[in-house]
Amino acid sequence: MVPNSLTAGFLLLPVYNYLMPALGYTQHRLGDLVYHLLNISFIAMTLRSKPKATAKDSSHSVWAMSTAIISQYSLQALFGLLLTWVLFSTVLPGLNPAFGLTLPLGFAMGPGQAYAIGKGWEAMGFEGAGSVGLTMAALGYLWACVVGVALVNLGVRRGYLPKHAQAAMADRAMLTGVVPRDQEKPVGSRNTTDLEAIDPMSLHAAAVACTYILSFLLLKALTWALSFAGDAGRELAVNLWGMNFIFSALTAMLVRVVVDKLRIGYVLDNDSLSRISGIAVDYMVTGSLAAISLVFVGRYWLPLLLLSTVGGLIVTFTIPWFCSRIFRDHRYERMIMIFGVSTGTLSTGLALLRILDPEFKTKVSSDYMLSAGMTFALMLPFVLAVNLPAQAGQSGSLGPFWTMIGIAAAYLLYSIVAYALVARSRALAKPLRSWLED
Repeated sequence: MVPNSLTAGFLLLPVYNYLMPALGYTQHRLGDLVYHLLNISFIAMTLRSKPKATAKDSSHSVWAMSTAIISQYSLQALFGLLLTWVLFSTVLPGLNPAFGLTLPLGFAMGPGQAYAIGKGWEAMGFEGAGSVGLTMAALGYLWACVVGVALVNLGVRRGYLPKHAQAAMADRAMLTGVVPRDQEKPVGSRNTTDLEAIDPMSLHAAAVACTYILSFLLLKALTWALSFAGDAGRELAVNLWGMNFIFSALTAMLVRVVVDKLRIGYVLDNDSLSRISGIAVDYMVTGSLAAISLVFVGRYWLPLLLLSTVGGLIVTFTIPWFCSRIFRDHRYERMIMIFGVSTGTLSTGLALLRILDPEFKTKVSSDYMLSAGMTFALMLPFVLAVNLPAQAGQSGSLGPFWTMIGIAAAYLLYSIVAYALVARSRALAKPLRSWLED
C-alpha cells in the first residue's frame, strides 16, 4: 500500500545525486520540473466542477474539516519555529530562522510548495532551502505511509470501521496496486468529445496548459507593476513567483467561473482532470524525492530529524483526538484522510482514504474538496507571510521571526475556538482518550 511514486523517488535518489551530475544533468533541472508539475496539479484539480454543498455540509462537515487542517498548519508552524529558535540560540547558531517553517511546508503543504517557497528563500540567504523543503516532505511521506497504514489496521482491529470498510482490506487490487486480470476495470475518465474531432485527453490537457499560460501572464503583469515600487517591489515579485501555485489555482477558479457562465462546463470531465492531476502528482512526488541533495541533508541532519519527529508525533497524537470529537459521521475515514494530507499531499490523503473507502462512496472526499476553498481563503495571510522568518535571517533582526510566531499562534487560537463551536458538548469529552468512541 506504499505509493509507487514514493518508492520510485527513493530509487532515483542516488541516481540524481551521483550519476546524472556526471552526465551534465543537475538536480536544479529536476527541481524546476517539480515546480511546474505542482502548478499543473493545482490547475487540474481547481478546474473540476465542485459538488454542491447542502446546508448541513456547510454548517458542520466542511467547516470541521477546514478547522482540522488549519490546526495542523498552526501547530506545525508554531512548534517548528520555536524548536528552530532553541536550536539557533544554542547548538546551531548559524541555522536560518526560516528552517522551522519547512515543517508545515513539507508536511501540511507538500513537496512542490516546499521546493517552490524554499527556492525563494535561497535568494534571501537560506542556502539549500529548496532541498531542505523536499527532504522534509519526504520524511512526511514516510510518516503518512508507515503510521497512516498502521492507523488503518488499528481501526480495523478495534472495530472503529464499518463492515464494508473492513472487507475492502482484503481487496487484492488495493493490496497489490494492480487490478486482477479477471476483474472488471473501473472507469478512469469519460469522453466529452468525438474522437474524430479531438481526443478528449488532448482537450483537457489544452485546457490545463492554457490556464497555466494565463497564470504566467498574470504573474508577469504583477512583476511589471511591482517594479515601479523599487527594490522592495522587485523582491516581492521574486517571492510571488515562488508561490506560483496560488496564482495558478486562482486563475483556474476564474477560468472555471467563465466556463460555467458560458454554459460549456459539461465539456470538462472531472475524472479526466483528476487523471491529469494524478499524473502531475505522481511524477512530482518522484521528482521531489530524487531532487533531494544529500549534501544538504548531511549538513542539516540534526534539525531535520528533530523537526520531522516532533511534527510526526504532533499529527499522530492530535489528529485522532481532534477528529473523533469534531466529526459526527465517517469519523475514522475523515481522520485517516486528514492524517494523510497533514503529512503529505491531497493524493496521499486520498490514497489512505481509498483503503477504507475504495470507491469513494462516502462524503469524505467531496467534503474535503469543499473545505479546500474555505481553507485556502483562511490560510492566504499565512502563506503570504511565510517569507518573514527568511527576512529575519537576511536582515539579522528577529522582529519578522516573532511576527510569524504570532501569526501561527493566532491561527491556533482560531482553530481552538472553531473546534469548540463545532464539537460542542464533545469538545472535552473523556480528554485522556486518544479516540472517543460513539
